[in-house]
Amino acid sequence: MSQRIAVAGSSGLIGGALCRSLRERGDEVIRLVRRPPEHSSEVQWDPSTRHLAPEVLDGVDAVINVAGASLGAHRFTPAFKAEVVRSRTDGTTALATAIAATGRPIHLLNGSAVGYYGDRGDEVLTEESSAGSGFLVDVVHAWEGATEPAAQSGAPVSLLRTGIVLDPQGDAIKALLLLTRLGLGGPLGNGRQYWAWITLEDHVRAVQHVLDNVLQGPVNLTGPEPAPQREVVAEMGRQLHRPTLLPAPKLALRAIVGEMGDNIVSSQRAIPQRLLDSGFDFNQSTLEDAVSWLLSRQR
Repeated sequence: MSQRIAVAGSSGLIGGALCRSLRERGDEVIRLVRRPPEHSSEVQWDPSTRHLAPEVLDGVDAVINVAGASLGAHRFTPAFKAEVVRSRTDGTTALATAIAATGRPIHLLNGSAVGYYGDRGDEVLTEESSAGSGFLVDVVHAWEGATEPAAQSGAPVSLLRTGIVLDPQGDAIKALLLLTRLGLGGPLGNGRQYWAWITLEDHVRAVQHVLDNVLQGPVNLTGPEPAPQREVVAEMGRQLHRPTLLPAPKLALRAIVGEMGDNIVSSQRAIPQRLLDSGFDFNQSTLEDAVSWLLSRQR
């Protein structure tokens, strides 16, 4: 059964792919955009006001919010850190408040991140695991907390705790692929930090699974086999026929993606327990399949 779905953050990598997929399967998509509308399916809004007129959601069955400033290619100055928080909490507050004002149980699927768990080494992390500590943990706390108006009104709320999305257009992955093609791809630091990866294709499919099954609360949007970073880059090197024995130059990566180069060396061995328990099947369930899919997207 088709649904009418409002999407915030539709111009980004994930949002754009999600809108295309939803339309292909027959859903009606309303894009919330900051610029003047160019199509009847677009509605202009200003998330910085923390307000959205409830009538914008007339007839809407669900709202998917994946808006937020990209962490890549920026220095983490105090001003940018404030922007990271605002870009996530302002829009979320507006959407959650508007949903509450409609008096209808509109399903809110809100962006989040496995950064919630902090740097946890090889500890296996599920949606039941406790929060960690650090700046990105604080961001996720504020981000998820901004959904409270919707939850308190009785609307179902899903928190999409996303891992490292594998797609050649993603900031960190683009940089890592470049280094690997140059023969400079190798362990970052000791390389033992776990990456909770998921392909963009499976991420979009997982969001739709959460939507269709109304999985409320936190849901880890990660692949079923998180792997140490050195194994991820080794698989990239194997399929690209490039060596990955030497430690990757962290300064080179940081020059490309900014301070994000530090954040991607943190370890989150997060598994998608709720997706698996609810019967979700991954198209790329192994690291080999995920890297093969990633490289096929670049050709």
